[in-house]
Amino acid sequence: LAVKDPTAVERANLLNMAKLSIKGLIESALSFGRTLDSDYPPLQQFFVVMEHCLKHGLKVRKSFLSYNKTIWGPLELVEKLYPEAEEIAASVRDLPGLKTPLGRARAWLRLALMQKKMADYLRCLIIQRDLLSEFYEYHALMMEEEGAVIVGLLVGLNVIDANLCVKGEDLDSQVGVIDFSMYLKSDDDIGGKERNVQIAAILDQKNYVEELNRQLNSTVSSLHARVDSLEKSNTKLIEELAIAKNNIIKLQEENHQLRSENTLILMKTQHHLEATKVDVEAELQTYKHSRQGLDEMYNEARRQLREESQLRQDMENELVVQVSMKHEIELAMKLLEKDIHEKQDTLIGLRQQLDEVKAINMEMYQKLQVSEDAMKEKNEIIGRLEDKTNQINATMKQLEQRLQQAEKAQMEAEAEDEKLKQEYVNKSESLQKEFSQKEKQLLQLETDLKIEKEWRQTLEDDLQKEKETVSHLRIETEEIINLKKEFLKLQEKNKQLKRICQDQEAALQELASKLSESKLKIEDIKEANKALQGQVWLKDKEATHCKLCEKEFSLSKRKHHCRNCGEIFCNACSDNELPLPSSPKPVRVCDSCHAILIQRCSSNVP
Repeated sequence: LAVKDPTAVERANLLNMAKLSIKGLIESALSFGRTLDSDYPPLQQFFVVMEHCLKHGLKVRKSFLSYNKTIWGPLELVEKLYPEAEEIAASVRDLPGLKTPLGRARAWLRLALMQKKMADYLRCLIIQRDLLSEFYEYHALMMEEEGAVIVGLLVGLNVIDANLCVKGEDLDSQVGVIDFSMYLKSDDDIGGKERNVQIAAILDQKNYVEELNRQLNSTVSSLHARVDSLEKSNTKLIEELAIAKNNIIKLQEENHQLRSENTLILMKTQHHLEATKVDVEAELQTYKHSRQGLDEMYNEARRQLREESQLRQDMENELVVQVSMKHEIELAMKLLEKDIHEKQDTLIGLRQQLDEVKAINMEMYQKLQVSEDAMKEKNEIIGRLEDKTNQINATMKQLEQRLQQAEKAQMEAEAEDEKLKQEYVNKSESLQKEFSQKEKQLLQLETDLKIEKEWRQTLEDDLQKEKETVSHLRIETEEIINLKKEFLKLQEKNKQLKRICQDQEAALQELASKLSESKLKIEDIKEANKALQGQVWLKDKEATHCKLCEKEFSLSKRKHHCRNCGEIFCNACSDNELPLPSSPKPVRVCDSCHAILIQRCSSNVP
């Protein structure tokens, strides 16, 4: 014969004892009919059996004085694996009367039973076998399949309501001895099968109601969490709306400031233009006076040529001096040409800048057409600035024409000078006078150039300021558009969240109505069961007619027996039906006590 493993035999015995103790505890608690105390004998035996199951295969741990072998170590691990167990562990450590780890483990088991979560806690331990290997041997009950079976059996204890006082009990010095006399069969147990069937039906109904309550509690908690999150999001949206409104007010104030600055800039440019017009008119008058003087000098020179033709020979010696003076004049003319070329370059640069300003203004005009009515005034201001730039271009063109006329006059003067060199040599005095006049004209032109340079610098500064203001306005318009889009998105989210809240509230109301209906039906069933406990089941031979319609039973009219009141009805009279979660079809119910009817064969049918 094959020799059995002693550890396997121990595990099987402990599993059988756990089955017996859990079954006996559930049956006795349901027959007892109220919450259990700590003095209840089946409950005490259950805790003793659980201690033996948890102690099986524990590793011995060495200490300074002796060897320790307690179950508090693995039970203390549950706190790390299951966060809801932290309250039990903290309350067990704070109990004043407990001194040994075994007493703490016993208190922990009692608190877990009262919470109806012993099966959940031990299931977390069984899943983490790597951590349990530190406390148990490899052949221990908690490391094998028997441990999972015991955890599954512990789920049935959720039916029991226990009220245990752990604070005053002496849990350290209790002796754990199993009383086998409680689990031996007697004649009374054989005769109580019918009562066990009734208890099983009541347990099924109670388990179904408890599961419904758990699901409803979980849905209610999740809905509360969602409602809180929605309230927080609504408050955040309100705050963001207030911030956006404040930003819009600030932007409007900045727009007013920019408009006032634009008006000031326009006034300054108008003053500059008026000043330039006055300067140009003065230059025209000076040029006319100088031209009249040159004509007079030309006539006088012709007269002097006729008179001084005889003195040509005497003045040949003075030609050398005049030639040197001519070289100096040429140098001066070259310098004048250089200044004129520089002026032309500056004019070309100003034209390019004006073209760039025109291009930028056109782009800004196209972009600002999409903005609101408030930006139309800015577009009008930009158009006015463009008109002013065109006026400036016109004035610049007039200046260029004047310069060209001056150049032509210079060319004519040079031609006349060449003729005068050959014809007139004795013009030293007249030439000196002309040189003095030309020097004066050069000084005037230099002053005019300085004035034009200063005016150009002021115009460039004004253009840069206007570019900066246009860029600021562009950024502000983009920010306003983005704020509007975000505001619309937030409004849509708020509407969606309100719809979800309304749907959830409607679902809660429906669930509450169903719960109230199911509770009322259960109370009616309990009252009927209490009222009809003393009635007896009729025999098949005696029950030949229906109690309601008093017709004889046959193949078409079958018997339906009530479990509680013992009355027998036909299938035509028992039309009341009740849906159950364990059966796919509805079940027939008694008319008097509302208990479940059982179908039986009629006496005429084999």
